[in-house]
Amino acid sequence: MLLRTDPFRELDRLTQQFLNTTGTWSRPTPMPLDAYRAGDEYVICFDLPGVDPDAIDIDVERNMVTVKAERRPRQEGEGIKWELSERPLGIFSRQVMLSDTLDPAGITADYDA
Repeated sequence: MLLRTDPFRELDRLTQQFLNTTGTWSRPTPMPLDAYRAGDEYVICFDLPGVDPDAIDIDVERNMVTVKAERRPRQEGEGIKWELSERPLGIFSRQVMLSDTLDPAGITADYDA
């Protein structure tokens, strides 16, 4: 069973969208997620398009899973001139509280490009 930990997440997301701010290490932007149960497994999918897998940090402490990621501006070769860049940059973080009945030792992470 998963428990939501931030009741003001939607308000923060809307404020960020209107003020065009980016996340910092001291005030990261929340990242969207999907969570579902498949048999005896719980699956949590975080939405992090354009984030380098090396820039993702996953920490499990007791029954709290914390995911932090950083999306940096792309610098792809000479002669590249960006015409449009709508993806927000900066630091993203999300915490998910697990039920006491779930085993944190069974947590695995997979990157789906």
